[in-house]
Amino acid sequence: MEVRTYLEKSWSHNNGGFIIELPEENELVVAVIKKIMPYGAFCVLPEYQDMEAFMHISEVAPRWIKNIHEFISEGQRHVAKVHHIDREKRQVDISLKRVNEEEKKVKLESMKIEKKTEKLLEILVANSKNQMTKEKIKEEIEKAFTDVITCLEEVSEKGEEALEKVDLPKTLKANLVELAKKNVKKPVAEVSEILHMTCYGSEGINLIKNAFATAEKKNAEVHYLGAPTYKITMKASSYKEAEKNLTQIIEEIEKIAQKGNCEFSHEKESD
Repeated sequence: MEVRTYLEKSWSHNNGGFIIELPEENELVVAVIKKIMPYGAFCVLPEYQDMEAFMHISEVAPRWIKNIHEFISEGQRHVAKVHHIDREKRQVDISLKRVNEEEKKVKLESMKIEKKTEKLLEILVANSKNQMTKEKIKEEIEKAFTDVITCLEEVSEKGEEALEKVDLPKTLKANLVELAKKNVKKPVAEVSEILHMTCYGSEGINLIKNAFATAEKKNAEVHYLGAPTYKITMKASSYKEAEKNLTQIIEEIEKIAQKGNCEFSHEKESD
């Protein structure tokens, strides 16, 4: 009751009663520790106009905590995961212990990219004689692309051709191309998994060959580590895309193994 009362008062005070967007469950967010109590911490979410969120002490670390101050301090910024939302009361509960290192890395990288994108748009506006604002340019870009950085990556690779569907003045497009080519390179994310596959019977070798040929057709790299162990690597423009594609490939290989007389297992490649 004490937790909810504090949050409700903070909501009214800090947001002026305005209704703002809520994060989604399992979303990664930046959380700034605002007030630490014996039972948890009150935080603000800068990406959501400093919306209040609560982190229970049980969500701070994966083990029992005697002193919460050993793990967090007021003013610290952390990558947290939203694990519960009460949409009627507009209350958000977040967790540190549910965030793994890879998720933290991806979130921090996306924040870095977003900050760079904003800076590039500011430079574009400053160097242009056109009166369009940064917000208006961003709005026009996002009508044709999922986000600004995707647009800049395409422009860096394809030039003004990538801006065909973007409603911007010709001089501004030319400036955008020059800016993108100087400052943006399409990223390459890479993920790998270790597979163990043993197939019995006269068709065993052919089953394994077919399984990994399927992976190679989808642009995955297959490395033989010594029977029955293999490594599959997938590259893409983002970690999320690479992970999704690799998961689909592994599922297809597993289906081939299940249809044949094969033993199959897989795990993440350890660092």
